[in-house]
Amino acid sequence: MAVPKFDKRLKSILLKRGALTEETLDEAFKKSEKSDLSLTDVLLEDDLILESDLLTALSEETHLPPIDVFKVQPDENLAALLPENLAKYYGVLPVAKVGNILTLSVYNPFDILQQDDIQIVTGCEVRPVLSTEFSIRKAIPELYNRGQNMVNELLDKLDDPEVEVTENTGPDDDISNDENEAPVVKLVNLMIVEGIKNKASDIHIEPMEKRVRVRYRVDGLMREVLSPPKKMMGAIASRVKIISGLDIAEKRKPQDGKFQVRLDGRKIDFRTSVLPLIHGEKVVLRILDSSNLALNLETLGFEPKALVDIRKSITQPYGMLLVTGPTGSGKSTTLYSCIREVLSEEDNIVTVEDPVEYELDGVNQVQVNIKRGLTFAAALRSILRQDPDTVLIGEIRDLETIEIAVKAALTGHLVFSTLHTNDAPSTITRMVDMGIEPFLVASSVLAVCAQRLSKKLCPDCRRVREEMPSRASLLDVGFTEEDCDTGITLYEPVGCGRCEKGYKGRFAFLETMPINDELRRVIIRGGTAIDIKDCAAEQDMLSLRRVGLLNALRGNTSLEEVVRVTMGD
Repeated sequence: MAVPKFDKRLKSILLKRGALTEETLDEAFKKSEKSDLSLTDVLLEDDLILESDLLTALSEETHLPPIDVFKVQPDENLAALLPENLAKYYGVLPVAKVGNILTLSVYNPFDILQQDDIQIVTGCEVRPVLSTEFSIRKAIPELYNRGQNMVNELLDKLDDPEVEVTENTGPDDDISNDENEAPVVKLVNLMIVEGIKNKASDIHIEPMEKRVRVRYRVDGLMREVLSPPKKMMGAIASRVKIISGLDIAEKRKPQDGKFQVRLDGRKIDFRTSVLPLIHGEKVVLRILDSSNLALNLETLGFEPKALVDIRKSITQPYGMLLVTGPTGSGKSTTLYSCIREVLSEEDNIVTVEDPVEYELDGVNQVQVNIKRGLTFAAALRSILRQDPDTVLIGEIRDLETIEIAVKAALTGHLVFSTLHTNDAPSTITRMVDMGIEPFLVASSVLAVCAQRLSKKLCPDCRRVREEMPSRASLLDVGFTEEDCDTGITLYEPVGCGRCEKGYKGRFAFLETMPINDELRRVIIRGGTAIDIKDCAAEQDMLSLRRVGLLNALRGNTSLEEVVRVTMGD
């Protein structure tokens, strides 16, 4: 609604600054008085002045900076700070908040009482910037309905037949059914399809106090992709529960489920986890796309020595191969690749996993079910009565499981498994700490591998680093004197249309420690992790940090990425 006092003041300012003639301003002012339009609306709609010229005149008078509200992207949290009804009532738009200072776009900088009210409502110190009532009125829906607008824009993509997808929860389930035309169904389908296309490993749907945040984990890092309206969160969670076979009425307990999607002629499995939070239920979808699974060990990016060590281990008739590392470091992928390498009609291969991540043709896979008493240990006992040649244990979690695994390795079975340790040498001491006698560890373990995943520099836009670290810094991160003397060339990310901030995909750093006679002697006499590491280093073991530095020298990754994912030696 027009503010007469401001219109009169604006008229005098424009006249004083020579922006318009008195005659033009008089006619525009009379027109605004006869209608519900403000003087600003009349001037802009009749093309009597450019918006930039009007703001310039007002800025010179008030010494406040002008702003184009359509060229800034206010944080959506600002919408919660100042409700939409108040923004419309006052004719203002929150632009940014730094600390306790709120930058506020106003069209009437002379209304001090209004700014005092907003300070009380928001609890922030208000710093006004100038815009026009016309622009602010138009920009308010852009900020306060951005989530819905974004959803509507993305839902339009589903008209493209390229993104048709069939879920595989039942024999006749198909998202093209009439009931599936609901917007929330389309939205969930879109999140799934976009997640697959972006090669995300996980989709996080998170209820916040005032909004919903959807994030994808791509190449190990989270990034926000969508913010649906908060009112859709309940429907989104219910839709995911339905396709995952979960109880939609249960909202107070965590639930886990799974479903399958068919896209571009291939089936993709999803694991669902629903967790109650204070503002609603958080939903996490783990994408298990077998097309991303390495067909062989070469595609994982291992060092030549690591490939030799791991292949030597998996071709032994019996013994244990352990792959260690934190969650999400690619351990399962490496073990699946090992299984594919040894897979043949002559061998009986059985796995016990929690859960089964990828279905492998020709492999007998057992799903752990703790509620029904099917633990790793119980499953492993039964598996050993099934005449296996090779056994994969998804994870060793307790003494009972590792005892059975060690006995299996000593009695003619090839055992693959994972442990959560920081490096290869400490895995040996972890087994001893869990209760396995050192001589049994030395006799059963063929090799231990420690793994990390590193982002790969985009080959299309990477460039040689201009400012090199000092020699002391290079030595400190792990480069040798010989490296520095021969010359070090490092690369850095740039960013282009084919990558994500200079990186494209991930590959593995693998530290391999084959157990030879020298290491067995150290283990049997009760050597510490440091003793084992020193002995392995004498056998030319490449540590995780050294593997990372070698890849940095080749231009496969950046020095910052090596330091981020590996510990110094």
